[in-house]
Amino acid sequence: MALPLLAFLILFPLFIAFLVLFVRKEAFFAVIIYPAAVILIVATCFLLGLSAGGSPTLIAVHAGWVEPLMLVVEVLAAIYLLFLAIKQRDWTVSALVIIQTVVLLGFHFSRAGEVHTRAELFIDVFSVMMGLVVGIVGTLIAVFAVGYMRDMHHHQHEIPDGRRVFFSIIFLFLSAMFGVCFSNNLSWMFFFWEITTVCSFLMIRYKGDATSVKNAFWALRWNLLGGLAFLIGIIYLCLTHHTIELDKMLALPKAWVMLPVALFCFAGLTKSAQLPFSSWLVGAMVAPTPVSALLHSSTMVKAGVYIVLRLATSLEGTFVGLIVAFVGLITFLICSFICISQNDAKKVLAYSTIANLGLIILCAGIGSPQAVWAGMLLIVFHAVSKGLLFLCVGSIEHKLHSRQIEDMSGLIIRLPKLSVMLQIGIAGMFLAPFGMLISKWAVLRAIVDFNPFFALFLIYGSTATLFFWVKWLGKVITVEKDYKNEETGISLDQWIPMGILTALTVLICGLFSPFANILIEPYIVALYGREVTLGAGNMLIMSIMLTFIALFPLTFLPTRGVKMAKPYLGGANVGDGRQFRDSLGGVKPMHMKNFYMEEYFSETRLMRLGVIVTTVFLAAMLAAGGM
Repeated sequence: MALPLLAFLILFPLFIAFLVLFVRKEAFFAVIIYPAAVILIVATCFLLGLSAGGSPTLIAVHAGWVEPLMLVVEVLAAIYLLFLAIKQRDWTVSALVIIQTVVLLGFHFSRAGEVHTRAELFIDVFSVMMGLVVGIVGTLIAVFAVGYMRDMHHHQHEIPDGRRVFFSIIFLFLSAMFGVCFSNNLSWMFFFWEITTVCSFLMIRYKGDATSVKNAFWALRWNLLGGLAFLIGIIYLCLTHHTIELDKMLALPKAWVMLPVALFCFAGLTKSAQLPFSSWLVGAMVAPTPVSALLHSSTMVKAGVYIVLRLATSLEGTFVGLIVAFVGLITFLICSFICISQNDAKKVLAYSTIANLGLIILCAGIGSPQAVWAGMLLIVFHAVSKGLLFLCVGSIEHKLHSRQIEDMSGLIIRLPKLSVMLQIGIAGMFLAPFGMLISKWAVLRAIVDFNPFFALFLIYGSTATLFFWVKWLGKVITVEKDYKNEETGISLDQWIPMGILTALTVLICGLFSPFANILIEPYIVALYGREVTLGAGNMLIMSIMLTFIALFPLTFLPTRGVKMAKPYLGGANVGDGRQFRDSLGGVKPMHMKNFYMEEYFSETRLMRLGVIVTTVFLAAMLAAGGM
């Protein structure tokens, strides 16, 4: 039963990707994509029933034609990328493509037939959890993209309409992500890993302008470098231990596999955009909002943290693990500080994504049961909340023609329903008892047991997190003048995904205990032989807080008869209260603006510092892995 279902999850999106290429009429996108999304969501939920018990189920495919086909696809993709790189005169990408292809072909033909895999695929509760994230959040983003892309092309006629290829790439991307989640054969995982790289490159350059193309090649450069490290790790593992299976590698003594583990971690750090590789994910913001949501919330970056968290047992108590943890912690701290100085909403979401992924990397580096438990929580809560936030910002940008936080004053009056969804998404990222705060609580417990000094970094970074989220939230509910309701023209295929993600943000927190019991604790017990929980007292506190939070949206229901009080400006009000008399007697308009403190939290300076520090640590990690 498991093999047909896994094959379906990998191949069905591939079929949809092929099908949408033949769509000629705009209305047919919805006809194909809506049912496909429902089918994928149902299939991933059904998969949950196969994961009971927590122990992995290994699955042999017995199809000798699969790997040769994968090799052909990889070579064709390399030829295509090489052609585009030469055309763009990007010699770094050209060199990386050539080197990777030569190494891959050399390894395949020199070792062909010598390494036999026992099981190409596997399933356990962690892979199912990742499958749920991809299948639910990823497909909801695809549904949202139908209406969003229609509106985008309606307003931006200068962008060539390539929606057929765009939707095809999205579903190819989802197919590859399912492949990454369920591959036990590292050659297969590498194949799907590189497909996600190619898809992200194509989606980032969708608009076709110079900036989009430049940023797409920048993302491609770093991800190809990570892919090369991944490939070298596979080759080393094969040559020294005669295996390319993930479960066998994790069963070997840590000292024997530290170099491939370090190389796989390097690949995971590039894919998850950790420092010093973070710039590619920030540059990806030029892409349409559904691309940003896919890359940042449910798919691309989650592949990186997924593989590193898979390696947690091999990292626990090692120098390589310590370096990985420190890189994640530095990334969290630096990127949280950078968020303070950002006015662009998508940039805030981008840097906060990188910061939160840093916490997951930190948990993987620590490798203790408490840390892995917290890291798995972070993956789910972050995917749902951040997916919601990206979709909300995309819809807001279409309505306001701006994504600057300073332009979102009075959003609670101008776009009331969208504003409430945005507020729930923001609350989900930092406010008790929503999931991200629960996860950070668990991370703090793991850090204190590991190294109390690390807790200082987490506390300072979390303080910055509180500051920039509260600034944004305050701007949304600030009313400076008489606003009109502008919430018209948002299509149903945008409302539905945002509504479902809003409900999930609250629901997952409310059902946090059974969620952890089903999807996290069985994995921890199977891996470490003991349970990890927050404790009954903490659960009671969370339940009480959630009850009060649930009343929050009710305060926005009465939209009539609300009396707007005039602001008090120390007795200096003039006229209707929106002007005031200054100390020199002049009349000035009242305005409210956030503090961004660019002089203290400069993006350029902080990024430079983070890149230097983490580059040194990564060099030490690779050197230690080779000893």
